[in-house]
Amino acid sequence: MGRYSMRLAAPFADFCGVEVGQLALDVGCGPGALTGELVRRLGVAGVVAVDPSVSFVDAASARHPDVEVHVGSAEGLPFDDDRFDVVAAQLVVHFMADPVAGLREMTRVARRGGVVAACVWDHEGGGGPLEAFWAVVREFDPGAPDESERAGTREGHLGELMAEAGLVDVEDGVLTVSVAHDGFDDWWEPFTLGVGPAGAYVSGLDDDARERLRTRCRATLPTGPFDVVATAWTARGRAERR
Repeated sequence: MGRYSMRLAAPFADFCGVEVGQLALDVGCGPGALTGELVRRLGVAGVVAVDPSVSFVDAASARHPDVEVHVGSAEGLPFDDDRFDVVAAQLVVHFMADPVAGLREMTRVARRGGVVAACVWDHEGGGGPLEAFWAVVREFDPGAPDESERAGTREGHLGELMAEAGLVDVEDGVLTVSVAHDGFDDWWEPFTLGVGPAGAYVSGLDDDARERLRTRCRATLPTGPFDVVATAWTARGRAERR
């Protein structure tokens, strides 16, 4: 997913309203796609990142060695109240164990009037970058647990979750990116790495089933270079202190 999240980072940072002089927190930073974009805009002193995965924290720290990167979950952020001007979660809410609790924690660490923002691929509406993959999976395995029922994957749901978490002035939006692929092998290879729900699904297949899936995917995609267009739902709100 890295190639898609890297392409999404800049328009998402625009949506967050990131400005020079702010302090931003990247929640669920992964290996650092959004972190890098925030550093480009704010400098290393203006960015803090956190992720529950030690391996992702190590990867983000290696990529951005001067950035403060912590191990921690969205539902239990290891930061004081009222610290950040912008608290952003790129492609994270649908993986939270409790999305409202996670967004409430993001609100807690934001300064009064600070921006809390999130985005999630349009998995329910078929606009996500993995739709071609899951469409073929459903031909063979209609009950396969894809990502379409996860939090934030339908239009307006992120805004609903933010309002429930106590954010004010909530606004919904949509972002679209396009990613070029050299051909089928370039598209298929990441699915074999066992990362994320799609990778886990492929890893769980036996050799014959995996080859059938690969062959069918190849038949549905162009033979030469092609682009994948992906849409993400996004929402932002402001922290309010009572």
